Parts: sequence; C-alpha cells; structure tokens
Amino acid sequence: MSPAAAQKLLAAAMDLHRSGRLDEALASYRKLIGAAPRNFDAVHLAGMVLLQQGRAAAAVELLERAHKLAPGQAVCAMRLAMGHSALGGHERAEAILRRLLSKSPNWHEAWDNLGCVLELRGRQAEAIDCHRRAVALKPAFAAGWCNLGLGLLFADKAGEALDCLDRAREIDPAYARAEHGRGMALQHLHRIPEAVEAYGRAIAKAPGAFDTRSYRLMALHYLDGISREEIFAEHRAYGAAVDQASGGAGRAAPAIPTGSPDRRLRVAFLSPDLRRHSVAYFIEPLLRHLDRDRFEILLYHDHFVVDEISERLRALASVWRNLVGLPGAEAENLIRSDAPDVLVDLAGHTGLNRLPLLARRLSPVQVTYLGYPDTSGLAAMDYRLVDAITDPPGDSDRRCTEKLVRFAPTAWSYAPPESPPLPARREEGPIRFGSFNNLAKVGGETLRAWSSLLALVPGSVLVLKAGGLGGEGVALWMNNRLRAAGIDPARVEFHGRTPGTAEHLAAYHRVDVALDTFPYNGTTTTCEALWMGVPVVTLAGDRHASRVGASLLAAIGRPEWVARTWEEYAAIAADLARSRFCGGTNAGALRAALAGSPLMDHAGQGARFGNALRGCWTAATGARERAVA
Repeated sequence: MSPAAAQKLLAAAMDLHRSGRLDEALASYRKLIGAAPRNFDAVHLAGMVLLQQGRAAAAVELLERAHKLAPGQAVCAMRLAMGHSALGGHERAEAILRRLLSKSPNWHEAWDNLGCVLELRGRQAEAIDCHRRAVALKPAFAAGWCNLGLGLLFADKAGEALDCLDRAREIDPAYARAEHGRGMALQHLHRIPEAVEAYGRAIAKAPGAFDTRSYRLMALHYLDGISREEIFAEHRAYGAAVDQASGGAGRAAPAIPTGSPDRRLRVAFLSPDLRRHSVAYFIEPLLRHLDRDRFEILLYHDHFVVDEISERLRALASVWRNLVGLPGAEAENLIRSDAPDVLVDLAGHTGLNRLPLLARRLSPVQVTYLGYPDTSGLAAMDYRLVDAITDPPGDSDRRCTEKLVRFAPTAWSYAPPESPPLPARREEGPIRFGSFNNLAKVGGETLRAWSSLLALVPGSVLVLKAGGLGGEGVALWMNNRLRAAGIDPARVEFHGRTPGTAEHLAAYHRVDVALDTFPYNGTTTTCEALWMGVPVVTLAGDRHASRVGASLLAAIGRPEWVARTWEEYAAIAADLARSRFCGGTNAGALRAALAGSPLMDHAGQGARFGNALRGCWTAATGARERAVA
C-alpha cells in the first residue's frame, strides 16, 4: 500500500472513529495494520477502540505494540496504563502514570486518570487529591469535576460531591455521567424524588447506560405512592432494553453439563458486597453451612475493598476472584472459563451490579437473591429466592420475571456480629421511639405516621440514627421535613454513624420501641433491634420491600407487631411503649426468640438454601433437556 493510500485509509478510519462507528473504524484500522504493521497511528487507535469497547486484553496487546513503536508518545502510554488497570493491573497502571507525570506534571488528564486508578486500589484520599489537581490545572474539565464529585461521594462527602457534579454539568450540559453522578449524590443526601429525576435525565442523554437505569430502579422503591404495577413495568422495560443490547436472552448460553443429576454442583456467587456489608452478614451463615459434598463454592467479589469479612468468606470458597474494574467482556470470559453450574446474583439493581452480563446467560442456571427487593427484569434470570410472606403466591408471581422459589419460612439467615449487654428495664424518663434505618427509607408517609404516634404518646421522643445525621446540612434538611410532617424537632434526637459495631448496637439502649419504615422496610436494622431486645413495629404492604418486616417478625413468633394500617401501627407502638416492654427480662426473651428462630438456625437454613439451589438446577436443566428433545 502506498503512503498516500495508507494516509487516506487512516483518515477514513478516524472519521468513523470520531462518529462513534467503532466496529467499522476498527475494521479499517486492522486493514491498515495488515498492510503497514508498523503504522503507529493505526495500531494505537485500534487499541483505543478496543479499550472503548471494553475489550481490555486485546486493547493492551495493541497498545503495547504501539508503545514499542513510539515509546515517546505519552498519550499512547497513558491509554496503555488504563488498559492495564481495566485488566486489574492497577499497580502497573499507577507506575506508568507516575512516570508520565514526572515528565509532564501539568498534564491534567494524566492526574485525573491516576485518581481513577488509585480509587480502584482503595486509596480514596490520594485519588481525591489527584482529581483536585486535575481540575486546578484545567478548570473547564468536565470529566475531572465529575470524577472528583464521584470520589467525594465515595468518601461520604455528598454535599461537596453535588457541587462538583453541578460544575461538570455546567461545563458540559450533555454529559450524561455527570447527571448520573448528581442522581447518586442526591440519593446519598436522601433527596429521592430529585435523584429519580436526575437519573431520568441521564438516561435520556445516554439510553444505553444500564447502570443509571439500575440506580433509578432502586430509587423508585423509596418513593411514596408509586404502584407495584408501575415498578414492575419499569423492570420489564429494563430487561427488554438490556436484552436487545446483549443480543437476546441466553446468547452464548453454556451447554448443560452431562452426567449424574445428583453430582456436586459448582455454585458461583456474584456481588460487590462480599465485605463489611449487610449482604455479607446474611450470606455468610448460608455459605458456611452449604454441604461441601453437594456444592463447590465460587465467589466473585466486585469491589476494591477487601477486608476481614472478605477474607472470612474467601476461606469458604474453592475459587475467589475480584472483578473490580474489569470491563464486561473480560469479566464474562473469566466467569465462563470457570464454568459454574449455577450463578447466584446477590446485587440485583444495587450499585456496581453486573446484570447486563447476566443477561447474556453466563451459567446454565441463574438465580437472584438477597441484595435487592424486587425482580431483575431479565429473561435470562431463571429464579428468585424469597419466602411466602414477602412474596405471597399469586400476585407476586405475576409481577416477577423469574420463577419465585419460596425456600424457607423466612428468606434470611441472621448472624449477629457480637452479643453486647442487653438494656436494663427503664421505669422512668420519656418513652423513646427509634429508627436506625437509612434516611432514604423515611418517606413523607412514614413521617406523618410517626407524627401521629408522637401525638398519641405525649412527652415521647423520636431517636433517629443514620449516616449523614451527624452533619449540619442533612440535619437541617431533616428538621424541615419533620416540621412539614407536623413533628416538633425539639422532640427528635439525631445520631450519626458510630465508630464501630459495638457502639452502634449500644445505641439501642436509648430506644424503647423501634419503628420500621414504609414502603421500604428495614432488614439488618430490624434484626439488630430484635437482637438488642427492642421490639419492632412494622406496616405490611403489597410488595416484597414492604413485607420484609412481616417476614422477620413472623419468624420470631411476633406477628402481632405487624400492622395493616397506619392507625394500627401507631396503636401497637403506643401499647408496647406504655407497657415498657423494652429491657430486663423482656429484652432477654426477645433475644432468645430470635436465637431460636429460623433466622438463626444456620444449619437448617443452609440445608434449605442448598435444597433450593439443587431444585433450581434440576428443574431448569430438566426443562431444557425436554425442550431440546
């Protein structure tokens, strides 16, 4: 190929690249590489396309070639660093970026990318400093402001994060990622209706951003007044969109292994929360008691935090992998190479999920459980594990794309973190109602019900403990919401996060009766209150998220604390408070009831969980074999 023809082909490929036609651009770059293998631009830009497509391994191969062809090309080296980071080689990526910055200390983009790499290494403070340096060097850098905002958000500085994300949107109004970040910041600030609107705007700008769609789906569960029909329709729409993008449910589906139907199954669990997180607390007892003669456990963690809980879980598995930062294609190849028989998703539509991958069916049988209170919406998700109280037969089945498996009397297995002293019985002082739930769950309807309860019990106090309440901004916002609901802020105590679990549990000594939230009940908070001998009052609704409290209370033999109306809710709470149920022998009896319930029958729940997984395998594989025949 003549130099003129090569230049013409390169220009055409670059035009395709700029217009977003990545497959066509890559084909043109490859054609040029075939004719001129030492053409730096073609090799470099082909690697860039592959990086944009999430094909990190192939991208690194080409970018390494390009870097050898032109070692002095700093932009190529920076992209090579990000390719290594995408493959999990964060240490190597950091080294490359620091070498570049030692030569070009005012390169704003390299500082920003170094910040992204450091975040994946769990070094949040250093990452934030890098992002700050990037925007100081170039104040009109929308991506830098966005990354700074996200870094601050992960550091629990949601107010400052929102300011940075607003700045990014001002610089580039079409920047969907900044709008997504704003939704996350607003959600962290518990401004849920605004968060839902921000996610909606982000989706309008980037319809293929499935992580934004998931965040919005999660946020919808906190809203008062939204029907379960609306929420189900939103999940179905997500499933249809991701299905279309992935090429159809079951694309590249693994073959069903042959052999004895009773053979040992390889069961993989996928979650970003195999760390100090409520999901880990509830799954650990089940994993610990799964029969190793029947099941081999594979764990896929997807988060940069690896702590002592992670190490405990790792010890329960034959395979442990961390997928953090891996592009979809690389994560998909890794999971397929492990060939699990059953893949259990523990995230649903919570943050950092991999549902778009699961839409491609990475395992013959796919199950969703625990981390999310609703259907995934995916055609390739076969089963969802629940119980008959959270999801009563009938309507629940019709509003779920998976087949519901009611595998146990209650769908959870609780392992208390420790056994601190129980509160003593208090005969004097004001009656104290309390809620330690995420403030996002405390909607207007819940606050109005609490207002009625406080009016019913004169002199009583409301104790609220949640992340953010230690900060002046959230407390001021919450006071305004309290007044709007008819609650005098003088009757409310605010408590923020405590430094450790022992201090957190000890805070229940200040509470006589715990109040559940609606339409999104607590789970961990309810179990913790019961373990500390504090009765919990809940309102049962018409969907899983608002029936978890009913399931937990039925499991400990206290269905009388489950209300069907707000009036009944207030009456139950008032009666419990007036009788000073909390403390003393009653607290001990309540802890004993929890300890003797299915929630803490870890061996029994583990066996029931294992039988459910085996049943899902037998039913799904048998049905497919019959369909093929």
